[in-house]
Amino acid sequence: MKKVLAFLKKEPMLTVSVLAAVISLFITPPKLSLFRELDWHTLGTLFMMLSVLEGFKQENIFRPVIRFTTHFGGMVTLSLFLIFGVFFSSMFVTNDVSLIIFVPLTILLFRAGGKEHYILPVISMENIAAIRGSLLMPFGSPQNLFLFQQSGVSAGRFILHMSPLCAGSGILLILFVLFLYRKNLKEKIEINTEQVAGEWDPKYKSRRIGYFLLFVMIILTIVSRTELWPYAILVVILTILILNRKLFGQVDYVLIVTFFCFFVFSSSIAGNPMISEFLKKSVAGNEYWWAIALSQLISNVPATIVLYPFTENFAGLIYGADTAGLCSLIGSLASVINYRIYVREYPENGKKFVKVFTLVSWAFFVIVVLPGYLLCRWRFL
Repeated sequence: MKKVLAFLKKEPMLTVSVLAAVISLFITPPKLSLFRELDWHTLGTLFMMLSVLEGFKQENIFRPVIRFTTHFGGMVTLSLFLIFGVFFSSMFVTNDVSLIIFVPLTILLFRAGGKEHYILPVISMENIAAIRGSLLMPFGSPQNLFLFQQSGVSAGRFILHMSPLCAGSGILLILFVLFLYRKNLKEKIEINTEQVAGEWDPKYKSRRIGYFLLFVMIILTIVSRTELWPYAILVVILTILILNRKLFGQVDYVLIVTFFCFFVFSSSIAGNPMISEFLKKSVAGNEYWWAIALSQLISNVPATIVLYPFTENFAGLIYGADTAGLCSLIGSLASVINYRIYVREYPENGKKFVKVFTLVSWAFFVIVVLPGYLLCRWRFL
C-alpha cells in the first residue's frame, strides 16, 4: 500500500485522472458503447510518438545539438539557444519531450559553468517556450493532436491560425531573456560540453536510423489522417521489437493511461443529460475562458477533451487550452514534468520552483491572454 501511495503521489495527474474516471462512471453508468466511442486513434498515435521518442532519448540522437553549445560563450546567447531549442523542437517532438531533452541539459550546462542561480528563471522560460512553441503544429501537444484529429481542418490551415500566437510568443521570450540579463548582457560562461554530450555507439547506428524513419512515418500518418493508422502502430511495434525490445519497458505508459482515463471521464460526463445540458449552455461562446479555468483544475489536455463536445468556436477552445498552461503548475502536464525534473536535482527547492515559475509564467500570461481572446474571432472552421 505504501508503494502504491508513493507512486500516486509521484504521479498526481494519473491520480486525478483515475479518480475522475471512477467518479464519472458512477455519474453515468458505463455501457459497452462507451469504450467503442473512446478516441483510440489519438491513444494509438500517442503510443507511437512516446515509443519512438524514448528511442531518440536512449540513443542520444540529439547529441549534435548538445555539442553545438560550444559555439556559445555568453549567457544571453546560450539561454536563447536553450529556450528556442525547446521552442522549435516542441513543434515536432511534443512539448513534454522537448522539456525532457533540454531542461536536464540546461541544469548540466549551468551547473558546469557555475551559473546555477540562473537555472530556475531559464527553465521557467523553457516551460513557456514548450507551451507556446508546440501550439504551432497539430502534433506539438497532446491537446493539439486531439483537436486536430477531431476537427478535420487541414494541417496548413491549422498552422496558419496558430502562427500569430507562436510568432508573438517567440518575440516576447527574447525580451524576457534580455530583461533577465539586463545588468550584464555580455556575461560569459565556460563549459566543457564533452562532459555532457555523450557518445554515439557505432554498433547502434541501425537503431538511430530506424527510430528516425519511424518518426517520419508517424508525422506523415498524423498529417495525412490516413485510415491505415492501426497498421502504422503495428509497424512501430514490430520495428522496435527488432531494434530494441527493451525500449517498451521505458515508454511513458503513465501518460497513455492518464489520457485513457480522461477519455473515459469525458465520454461519461458528455453522456449525462443534466451535465451535458449545463455545459452546452455555458461553454458555447465562452470556450476560451472555460478552457483556461477548467485547465487549472484538471490540466489543459483533459479540459480540452471534456469541453470539445460542447464547443461551437474551435478557435476559442484551442487558443484557451494552449494559453492555460501559463497560469499554474497544474495547467499543463508539461509544467508538471518540468517540476519533476528540477526537483529530482534540487529536492529542497520545490517551493522556490513554484514561486519563480508562477512569477515568470504569470508575467507572460498577462501579456498574451487578451490577444489570444481577440484572436478567437478568427474562426478555424
